Amino acid sequence: MSGAVYGGDEVGALVFDIGHNTVRAGYAGEDSPKVDIPTTIGAWLNGEDDISLTHYNIGLLAIHVWRSDMELVSFLKDGMVENWDIFENYLDFIYNTALRAVPKDHPILLTEPPWVTVPKREEMAELMFEKYNVPAVYLAKNASLAAFANGRPTCLVVDSGATHTSAVPVHDGYVLTQAVVKSPVGGDYLSTQCKNYLTERGIDIVLPSMVASKEVVKADDPPIWKRRNMPYNLTDSWYNYMVKEVMQDFQASVLQVCDSSYDEEVVKTMPAIHYEFPNGFHRDFGVERFKIPEPLFNPTTGAKAGIQPILGVGSLVTTSVGMCDIDIRPAMYGSVVVTGGNSSLQGFTERLNRDLAAKTPPSMRLKIISAPGSSERRFGAWTGGSILSSLGSFQQLWVSKQEYEETGKVIVQSKCL
Repeated sequence: MSGAVYGGDEVGALVFDIGHNTVRAGYAGEDSPKVDIPTTIGAWLNGEDDISLTHYNIGLLAIHVWRSDMELVSFLKDGMVENWDIFENYLDFIYNTALRAVPKDHPILLTEPPWVTVPKREEMAELMFEKYNVPAVYLAKNASLAAFANGRPTCLVVDSGATHTSAVPVHDGYVLTQAVVKSPVGGDYLSTQCKNYLTERGIDIVLPSMVASKEVVKADDPPIWKRRNMPYNLTDSWYNYMVKEVMQDFQASVLQVCDSSYDEEVVKTMPAIHYEFPNGFHRDFGVERFKIPEPLFNPTTGAKAGIQPILGVGSLVTTSVGMCDIDIRPAMYGSVVVTGGNSSLQGFTERLNRDLAAKTPPSMRLKIISAPGSSERRFGAWTGGSILSSLGSFQQLWVSKQEYEETGKVIVQSKCL
């Protein structure tokens, strides 16, 4: 079967990093992805002659369009593809509109979460070979790619994204799935807590698209603004997504993690951050900017409603390392790689370092590794895939079209570890 090994490196491979919030896609060998597209898409019905066809609005600008009865949905659940029909339309958009690439000309590397199931992997390979006729496919765990991007083949990857924060041990480039520990708390959790906090204090969360004009007012004064005429039949899913975008901007601008455990007397002495909402209301935020993200690290200060954190980020790491073989635990503590969009929260790395320093055995050397920029942390898995799939030595690892036809979709289980 020597002729079955893919060896076509004359055309650049494509790398798709499928995250719960966005999908990063681009060409292997480049520094950053070409496109970063939300996984949330608009679905709406257009009926002609009593036949209703489902249409999809894909892309950041398209989902902001006011369209009657358009529901915003995602094809992902727990980081894995759940709705394959929507996912196919999404891939069509990336290939035909975003990248303008011909699928049969490019091998493709796709990322997947460490807890992905066997049927999902096989279905992904089947889709890429059967519908898109790609010459070769590789399915890689996002944690191992993030480790590769940071030059650490053996490390513990702390990935804090939109819906999960996970601790994933990687040994010689392979994920140790039996020691993966995850918590259903991430950026979306913080967005919800920000929304609850502001709502409790009577602060209206107004969408930027609703504001026709606004006037300058003093801090904490009621805003003076005019509402834009908008359709009345906008869906709750559309409105909630737009509110979440406002909250994401608020948390990126205002929130900060305490260096040590939350102490109200200490944080009162910290400088406040001024923030202006889309309708012109503005005020200083002090204590709350530290209090809202504290449950990420200290679950005892959890939310009043919604998801309740069970393990803090530091506890995720120590629990995961404790489940590893005793021989590799020093290597895990010696290389803790921080990645994921939520890890860009101000003070996240410093707090993790302090928490782990208190929990790490004295005989262990602790080192936290994190990219300096927020974009590098968000694109960690994509960058690792870009580097890996552009290497000449990687060409023999691709699952080629010929291998797939000879063996079937089960081939991904033996070649994509």
